[in-house]
Amino acid sequence: MNNAELINKTIAFVKEKLNDAEGGHDWFHIERVYKNALLIAKGTDCDLVVVQLGALLHDIADSKFHNGDETIGPKTARLFLESESVSSAIIQHVVNIIENISYKGGNFEKKFSSIELDIVQDADRLDAIGAIGVARAFNYGGFKNRALYNPEIAPITNMTKEEYKKNNAPTINHFYEKLLLLKDKMNTETGKQIAAERHRFMETFLAQFYAEWEGVK
Repeated sequence: MNNAELINKTIAFVKEKLNDAEGGHDWFHIERVYKNALLIAKGTDCDLVVVQLGALLHDIADSKFHNGDETIGPKTARLFLESESVSSAIIQHVVNIIENISYKGGNFEKKFSSIELDIVQDADRLDAIGAIGVARAFNYGGFKNRALYNPEIAPITNMTKEEYKKNNAPTINHFYEKLLLLKDKMNTETGKQIAAERHRFMETFLAQFYAEWEGVK
């Protein structure tokens, strides 16, 4: 099987697995991350197949939709890639990407590094900010029945991984606990450039939000 066939099979597999997924973590999220990854990878000395597979499979079984189990995603990806007779080196690289891509409160120390992980991580983080990031944040907040905003509940900006996973604060807090922090955590120059523009959009959105909340505008 050639690489194009493998990517097409992977796309079909992901679409089927995420058919009923929450709107911010569905196939369209994967597709956007995939496109972001291809854009960032341009002109970069990287293994494009690993980048493509990592982007397509990075959220195949997000732990927050599986009772916090972080082993399901890597296991699902591994089983699929093994069924397609992908080399063990590529499989392990993709699994390493899946295991190390998440934000986890910002205090998660990556146990693996590669340019391919940097690319896929930036691509995923880009989809968490900007206009799409705003939409995804409130979509997930609605999914979890969280308040939009509560002035009496302050954001917690230095959470442990476990505190971050259990956090049920209003959606606006998520901007300060994660989204506004991502611009300075990008790995690649292309990622940094795109993130800067999306970051400015979120700042504009928040200014308008507070003005409307206070009845100023």
